[in-house]
Amino acid sequence: MNGERRGGEGGATGAAAGALHEFLARMPKVELHVHLEGSIPPASLLALARRHRLDLPDSLEGLEEWFRFRDFEHFVQIYVTICRCLKEPEDFQALIDAIAAEQARQNVVYAEVHFTVGTHLMFGHSPSELRDAMGEGLVAAERRHGVRLRLITDVVRNVPFKWADRTLEWALEMQDRGVVALGLSGFEATHGNEPFVDHFRAAAAAGLRRVAHAGEHAGPASIRSVRELCGAERLGHGVRAVEDPGLLAELVSEGVPFEVCPTSNVRLGVVPDLASHPFERLRAAGVNVTVNSDDPPLFATTLTDEYRRLADTFGYDAETCASLSLAALRASFLSAGEKAEREQEFRSQLATLGEELLGRAVLPELAEPPERREVSAQA
Repeated sequence: MNGERRGGEGGATGAAAGALHEFLARMPKVELHVHLEGSIPPASLLALARRHRLDLPDSLEGLEEWFRFRDFEHFVQIYVTICRCLKEPEDFQALIDAIAAEQARQNVVYAEVHFTVGTHLMFGHSPSELRDAMGEGLVAAERRHGVRLRLITDVVRNVPFKWADRTLEWALEMQDRGVVALGLSGFEATHGNEPFVDHFRAAAAAGLRRVAHAGEHAGPASIRSVRELCGAERLGHGVRAVEDPGLLAELVSEGVPFEVCPTSNVRLGVVPDLASHPFERLRAAGVNVTVNSDDPPLFATTLTDEYRRLADTFGYDAETCASLSLAALRASFLSAGEKAEREQEFRSQLATLGEELLGRAVLPELAEPPERREVSAQA
């Protein structure tokens, strides 16, 4: 094979590394774990703060310094402050447009975006105004940038219970306007999942998909809990599954997708550095891993950066990275027909791009998912 291919340590160097990095920038991608509010470009946040006369740093440099959080609780404080900057329906639409523009720049053709609507309802926003703003914003962004964004509305574990009810209501009312799933986020280490069983049952009965943050700041028990109590079909993060070989074997057998966010895990102290991240251990064990950016400006990353860092750290070649991109497409909540159509397009683009940049067609190998997984995904 081409000399760019590596086993597990070190990456391509020199010209080969440059070509691989360019390939990863232009490679077609899908993102499954990125937060709407946490994706706000610093320039957009600065404009909002000035327009609404909010007490935030008044320069891009100041905002970058402000984004340097101490720990997860400090990160949440910053995140909530960003949410408070979204004052008008037009602010949400502008944010959707900015995110779609950035995704288009990276050739991300489809993304499922977490949205903590309960936080905005708690701040006094009108549910109907938010429905119209978000629904219209998604349509306009796809028309303008060619990127389809869909929403995962997150129940937050550590806010008053009534906002979980309101989140579910809003999600169900937005089912035909861009919401594809009910999610679960917040402090998993200190707040259990039991209070939200009925919310996820109602979501499943109505045809919404289910995802949950778990296995990030709490261990394997958190993952078992969201699987058993909430019927989570995908795991947000999930990396601490490596602590329980039995659980890991179950998740591999069932093909459960992991929405892994490597730089986020480093920045929030889940792992000390990228070299210590269990991404390669998970992948080598057969876990259905996908690559994601979480809150890109807050972590000084992009989805393209995540692929590049993984390639540099673990020696992944173009085929491995392309397989991870296809895994994200297959783990998405698109219809089976659209997945198949887009996969054909991905494979064609990957082959052509590989010929142009690497001197060979990139033909990723990815096993077909077991039939039972397809049945489960359509249930």
